[in-house]
Amino acid sequence: MSGTPDTGTDMDMDTDMGPDTAARREAAALIDADGTPEADWRAADLPRALPRLRVPEGPVVVVAAHPDDEVLGCGGTVAGLRAAGVPVHIVCLTDGEASHGPGDTATTGRLAARRRAELAAALRELGPLPDPVHAGLPDTALDRHEEHARTVVGEVVARAGAALCLAPWEGDLHSDHEAAGRAARRAGGDHGVTVWTYPVWMWHWARPGDPRVPWHRAGVLPLAGADLARKRAALTRFTSQLEPRGTGSAPVLPPQEIAHHTRTFETVMR
Repeated sequence: MSGTPDTGTDMDMDTDMGPDTAARREAAALIDADGTPEADWRAADLPRALPRLRVPEGPVVVVAAHPDDEVLGCGGTVAGLRAAGVPVHIVCLTDGEASHGPGDTATTGRLAARRRAELAAALRELGPLPDPVHAGLPDTALDRHEEHARTVVGEVVARAGAALCLAPWEGDLHSDHEAAGRAARRAGGDHGVTVWTYPVWMWHWARPGDPRVPWHRAGVLPLAGADLARKRAALTRFTSQLEPRGTGSAPVLPPQEIAHHTRTFETVMR
């Protein structure tokens, strides 16, 4: 993620609203509101309610809007794939440089470098992986660079010979996540590659049975204990998102948000 539960990095929508200002303000309000307790999601028993999925055989490309999305959404699956010897390639579309709010070029540049380093450390926790592809697109404005993102993702899936692409869900109510998901779906269509999308902020603003969520497209990917442990270790590497961002500013990823992403399964939309 990236942001305050922001509205554009990971929810800095007020920073650069674009044409659909009212919709983005509404989405920002949902993200800023108190989130759904993890206990409610546990009570929903999603592994029993949703079908279990198997990852298609072959290389996998994982797309993230910001450093940490890939681990939050499917880090355990990546760990399991690498343990099984499946090639996995990571594409990070922005550096998440706006996660702490507006700043001068030097400040955001330092944060971008820090977040790239955190991602590298996190990926080492998941298993042997090639260096991620960094597109360097602007945080909070990915929707204005969607075609560029589509091209970058398309090049990686083609080069990898991917059987599957995993990307942020297009309905996540985060403009960057949604743009990343749309770009990945279009790239998948361009190259005949299956695309599944993973929610990140949905667990915060939605509730079990929420009609805004396409549950008929959802499925779960169970995690082995060792793979979940690797995911937990990887998440600890994102210190910029786990620590308070300054006086009176909570972490981007407080414990209640981490709880949504450290279950014994991961959820995707087909």
